[in-house]
Amino acid sequence: MQIETTAFAGLYVITPKVFHDERGSFFESYNDSVFKNKHGMDFTWVQDNQSHSTYGVIRGLHMQKAPHAQTKLIRVLQGSILDVVVDMRKSEKTFGKVFSVELSAENKKQLFIPKGFIHGFSVMSETADVMYKIDDFYHKDSEVGVIYNDPTLRIDWKVPVEKQVVSEKDLVLPSFTDATYYE
Repeated sequence: MQIETTAFAGLYVITPKVFHDERGSFFESYNDSVFKNKHGMDFTWVQDNQSHSTYGVIRGLHMQKAPHAQTKLIRVLQGSILDVVVDMRKSEKTFGKVFSVELSAENKKQLFIPKGFIHGFSVMSETADVMYKIDDFYHKDSEVGVIYNDPTLRIDWKVPVEKQVVSEKDLVLPSFTDATYYE
């Protein structure tokens, strides 16, 4: 398992070692010992979430604020997404900066997202099944977000505007500059 650091403290791109033979393939998507002992990522996952979406769907940008902030481990079971995070930690030099990576069933990459990041993704394939582990339960009153097309963040979702599908809930999220819940 390769754990790649990014310019963002605590944000990692994880690529498993895949074993192929005449039957197909096998890989470890998570190994507690590797994460905790070798990389200090000591978390207790309490819930797995899974979504199914069609091409052009944009989910996000969401997070839960403290004390119910969540660490996430994102992976794609089928299809391809552009996974996007924005650092909301005022104490970090990467505050307000965007990071994105393509996650797909084919490349098997995962994104480990620490607390303090808003998160979203766009579906770049016909459909996509996304699964993620979280280390705290959903808490409705702690849920916050930033509008996906914020002009300050200038995120390229890799989906033409006329093909983007966004929920009504996500269309009324505040702008980055109007957000008041920075970590």
